[in-house]
Amino acid sequence: MDELKVFTGNAHPSLAKAVTDYLGKPLGKCEVFEFSNENIFVRILENVRERDVFVIQPICSPVNKSLVELLIMLDALKRASAGRITAVVPYYGYARTDKKDQPRVPITARLVADLITVAGAHRVLTVDLHAGQIQGFFNIPVDELTALYILKDYFKKKGLDGNLVVVATDIGISKKARDLATRLNAPLAIMEKRRIGNADKSEALNVIGEVDKRVALTVDDEIDTAGSLVNTVHTLLDKGVKEVYACCTHPVLSGPAISRIAASPVKELVVTDTIPVPPEKRLDKIVVLSIAPLLGEAIQRIHSGQSIGAMFEQA
Repeated sequence: MDELKVFTGNAHPSLAKAVTDYLGKPLGKCEVFEFSNENIFVRILENVRERDVFVIQPICSPVNKSLVELLIMLDALKRASAGRITAVVPYYGYARTDKKDQPRVPITARLVADLITVAGAHRVLTVDLHAGQIQGFFNIPVDELTALYILKDYFKKKGLDGNLVVVATDIGISKKARDLATRLNAPLAIMEKRRIGNADKSEALNVIGEVDKRVALTVDDEIDTAGSLVNTVHTLLDKGVKEVYACCTHPVLSGPAISRIAASPVKELVVTDTIPVPPEKRLDKIVVLSIAPLLGEAIQRIHSGQSIGAMFEQA
C-alpha cells in the first residue's frame, strides 16, 4: 500500500482536483456515468491492486445518485483488489435521520453507514457530522474532521473581537459553537427553537444569552432552505443586535434558500466547499472557503499512519 491513489465520482470533481493538487498527485482515472436506463456504470481505468485508495464523494444533490455512485465505486475498487479503501464523504447525506423521533420511521443515517461498509469501505473520512453518534453507526474506523478552525481563522482576520457574540442556532450545535466562541474570545448565546413536523420549517422562540448591542455570528453545521437562518437573524435584530454574520460547514442551499438569503439582513454568510456552490448561488454576501487543504492533510496522515487529532491540537 505504498502508493496513494485518489478517485472521485461526479458529485464534486473540483474539490477532488483541489485535494490532489494539495497532495501533488494526479487524480485517479475512472469512468462514472449513467446509462439511458438510469443505471450507473463505473470502471476503474488503472491498476489499484494492493494500493491505498481514497474515494472523494459528498452525498449531495442529486443525493441519491451521488450515494449510489459512491457505493458502486467502492464495490468496483473492492473487486479490483485495492489494498485499503477510504470513503471520503465531506458531506454525509441523510445525517438528519439519525434517530427514531416518530413512530414507524427509519434511521437512514445508519442504513447509509451499513451500505458504505458492505460496499467495501475499510474506513470513512468526513467533515462535521450533523450528529456525533453517527460515528457509532459504523463498525469501521471513522475520522471526523471539523471546519471550525477554517471559519475561526476567517473571522479572526475580520477583527470582530471585543464586541462579538457567537450564537448557536439550536441546542444541538451548541458544543461546536462554544468551541468557536472560545477561540474567538467571545461569549456564547443559544437560540431556542421548535421544528414544525417534517416540514422544513422552524420557529425561533427565544435567545438564551446577552446579545444586545453586539455583533452576532450564528453557527450551524448546514444551511438547507435557510428558513431557520432568516428567523434567527430577524430574532437577533429584534433583540438589539447591531449586525449579524453567519457561518456553516455545509451549504446545501436548496429550494428558496438563495432568495431568502438575498432578501435577509444577514451581513455575510461564510461556508466551505464540502458541497459544490454553483455560480448562480454565489451571492456577493456568500463567501466560500476551501476545505481541500484540510482533506488533503488528513488523507496524507491516514496514508502515512500519522495522527489526525494532531492536526487540531495547535489550531
